[in-house]
Amino acid sequence: LAGIMFLRIPLLDPDRFLVRTLPVVGWLVSWFGALVWLGVTGLAVKALADNWSSLIAESRAVLAPDNLLLLYGGLVVVKVCHEFGHAWFCRKFGGEVHVMGVMFLIFTPLPYVDATSSWGFRSRWQRLLVGAAGMIVEVFVAALAVFVWTRTAPGTLHSLAFNMIFLASVSTVLFNINPLLRFDGYYMLCDLLDIPNLHQRSWRWMSHQVKRHLLGVRHEPAPGLAPGEARWLLAFGILSNIYRVVVFSGILLFIADQFLLLGILMAVVCLVGWVFVPVGRFVHFLATSPALDRVRPRAVGAAAGVAGGLVLLLAGVPFRSHFRAPGMVRAVHRADVASEADGFMARALVTPGGSVGAGTPLVRLENPELALRIASARARLEEIDLLILQARNDEASSLEPLAQRREAAAATLARQLQEDQDRIVCAPITGIWVAPGLADQTARWVPRGTALGLVVDPADYEFSALVSQQDADRLFTARLANAELRLRGDAGRVLAADRVEVIPAEQTARQAESKKKGKPDAARTPEAGFEVRARLGPGANPSIAQGRTGEIRFRVGSEPLLQQGVRRLWQLLQRRYQL
Repeated sequence: LAGIMFLRIPLLDPDRFLVRTLPVVGWLVSWFGALVWLGVTGLAVKALADNWSSLIAESRAVLAPDNLLLLYGGLVVVKVCHEFGHAWFCRKFGGEVHVMGVMFLIFTPLPYVDATSSWGFRSRWQRLLVGAAGMIVEVFVAALAVFVWTRTAPGTLHSLAFNMIFLASVSTVLFNINPLLRFDGYYMLCDLLDIPNLHQRSWRWMSHQVKRHLLGVRHEPAPGLAPGEARWLLAFGILSNIYRVVVFSGILLFIADQFLLLGILMAVVCLVGWVFVPVGRFVHFLATSPALDRVRPRAVGAAAGVAGGLVLLLAGVPFRSHFRAPGMVRAVHRADVASEADGFMARALVTPGGSVGAGTPLVRLENPELALRIASARARLEEIDLLILQARNDEASSLEPLAQRREAAAATLARQLQEDQDRIVCAPITGIWVAPGLADQTARWVPRGTALGLVVDPADYEFSALVSQQDADRLFTARLANAELRLRGDAGRVLAADRVEVIPAEQTARQAESKKKGKPDAARTPEAGFEVRARLGPGANPSIAQGRTGEIRFRVGSEPLLQQGVRRLWQLLQRRYQL
């Protein structure tokens, strides 16, 4: 049950093949091979740096349905090379490799070889090289794939090469080089510390400590340890179990995202294998082990006391509970500044960051075409005036049509003159002129309605945060008056949040959309969550400024850790799987 995600099935003996091919590939296991490896990987790293934007863009579609077959194909190629790297290095140093088969890694069939004969090498560095050989070969193959990827057009070969690059990096970081799982990094750590069977010995040592100090078993011999080994065994035993729970939880969630029933089944199996089976074994040990014949009452009492203490700590002792929401500082009184006419950005009449009064000119736009249209409209109006003067002497009947034409021409000229005046953008209120990046927009064409900045009143600020739906129920039980605010870049200073008010975010979004469309109640898909506005008051902090981000923290009283954890887990399941 514990190894259900790492089942191994041996299939064949590759030793004879390795002996025959070793003269061909064995010369690479040398200093010359190391130089070749460094040169190729160095060039590949440079090629990746030169094509970094394309690499990131293509990685977003790595789990697309049409790429899954190529992804698995790349995985098989990379892992076959990886396992043969272990095998050839082991054979090069005199070891034998008699088992090769298929390992179902999270139900995915992949090759594996048994290179445990390297454990008998007297040289620690040879053992380390055999342990690292798979990653060495895998990185080399990925480097070759980089050259194929950068020199091919989009297609099957191009995608296969990219998948090999992606898999070599991800699998190496998460599994192979990580010493907390029993893969390559684990065996390399055993050799570096000179502590063989680190996993088994850590469990044996911690089990002995529990029996001796908790259960009172004094006559059981202690495992033989070298000086300093106890610290390594304790650290590895704790960290490896925490990391295993974290990694397997992520794997279970990933599988449940694709196949919910399979994820639930695997979660049940892991729960049985990691919780119920060990607990059952421990209870059986307490009830029947001959080692406890003299101290069984104490052992049972101590175990019950520890279990009861844990239950009391998790389910009975209240701990301070709180939740956070990200947000942004903004002025209570502020006004957006936008261009009311088309034109090229000429220059800023006021440097951003300066104080302005209502009506102060901020930005001037230029529009040569508008000047020509104004001159043309004036000429047209003068022409109509001359026609009217002539009609008064010759054709009085045409005066009325000419008057209508003049009225239209005058209206056109008035609109164009107003547009010409609108080229000077003025401050709508008194405050600070905020326009990040305005200096970089000189000579840029600015369409009508383009946002140029805003004017804020620095006398009063508020912090606007969005509380997610999962914390909405706690929001109404929180002590809003005791909310605390911290700004990024100044996290050591706590700001008091006064006059906190809660507003449904969907209502705010709908009203903002309605104002834009000029409708009283425009239909819009509501957004989940609530907006929280906390007034900071005048002079709360000289570092407060429009647009600064941070987090607001609400206290929700006290509740046991188990209750907090169960609620978070249930919210996670509801959010991801709508249970």
